[in-house]
Amino acid sequence: MFNILNSIRVIDITTVVLGPFATQILGDFGAEIIKVENLKGDMMRTVRPGKSDEMGAGFINCNRNKDSIAIDLKTEQGREVLYRLVKTADVVVHNMRNKTAVNLGIGYEDIKELNPEIVYCSAQGFGEQGPSADVPAYDDIIQAASGLAYLNADEGGSPRYLPTIVADKVSGFQLAIAVLCGIVNKLRTGKGCFIESPMFEGLVAFLMAEQMAGQSYVPTTGGTGYDRLTAPYRRPYPTADGYIAILPYSTKNWIEFFTLVGRPELAKLEIVTNTIKRNENINTLYEKLNEIAPEKTTDEWCELLRSTNIPHTRVNQLNDLLENEHLQKVKLFEEYQHPSEGSMRQVRSHYSVTGVEKSADKPAQLIGQSTEEILTNLGLNSEEIQQLAAAGVINK
Repeated sequence: MFNILNSIRVIDITTVVLGPFATQILGDFGAEIIKVENLKGDMMRTVRPGKSDEMGAGFINCNRNKDSIAIDLKTEQGREVLYRLVKTADVVVHNMRNKTAVNLGIGYEDIKELNPEIVYCSAQGFGEQGPSADVPAYDDIIQAASGLAYLNADEGGSPRYLPTIVADKVSGFQLAIAVLCGIVNKLRTGKGCFIESPMFEGLVAFLMAEQMAGQSYVPTTGGTGYDRLTAPYRRPYPTADGYIAILPYSTKNWIEFFTLVGRPELAKLEIVTNTIKRNENINTLYEKLNEIAPEKTTDEWCELLRSTNIPHTRVNQLNDLLENEHLQKVKLFEEYQHPSEGSMRQVRSHYSVTGVEKSADKPAQLIGQSTEEILTNLGLNSEEIQQLAAAGVINK
């Protein structure tokens, strides 16, 4: 981890992927993340594959650099433990519905009363001011609601989900940004704040940056959709033995490509040399790429294009990434020893930071692994901790 956010304490009451993905980013930058779980643990722990019941791979990959404390927040004693933690914290973050947080006694007003300078961030499915505020949401629901499922429709026009937890992870990045902005505001003004980063609005904003198109104007000049991205021939192109991605982007790129492959007559066309005409006819040009690509093998294309400035790459499968020359060189995949799971491999933080000291990452913890240590640091003695455990308030 990078020693940048050291001394910033985050009370992390998030679950599944969105929130843990966000707080792992903060932990990677050195923040102290206290992960508050219920006594059975984050439900993501049981998602397979996994070597043990409570340490699935997906959970491990979203929860490094955190200290786990297990508390039953539905009990008065459990909430009192959380309240004591809140008084020591800079940030509280959750991804439950705000109504649920209020009912648990951990809404913004509850927390602000305990710590007026707190940075409180939430990421529920739909924003609090809208009619869907209380609607439950996970990744698939937001992919569907945001228009992404139809944007990713199959050739028959049927909507389909992306095979990755894109709504959760985009929302996770947005939530991490919200927390960091709240921290900056606190350092600048000495005041806390409440920042809501709802999934639905966040993914719509993410998609519509380019998809607003003609609807950006009033009155409208056309519908939504970025024509280049929805062009039927925008795809990896079949080569003689596989696939390749080729993306001539600038006028120079297109002219150079058609000249290089012995099609100089195409390089002179107005739909190549005129940027407006090219954008209006981009699918025609992509169709040409689709026709030309099978003339060479993938290796031959990479060799031919390597000396140019034309963007291109072979099309990798996920397993190929573990052997990718670039990723091996930058050591994106790291092997390490997990205290309970043995030899593991992880994707390290993708950031590269110069001028800041680093500390070793802390592997994802078992349910409540740090409960006793955290409570001791709060001032509870061993007898008080044992009483809480015996009453079923904590799991240590």
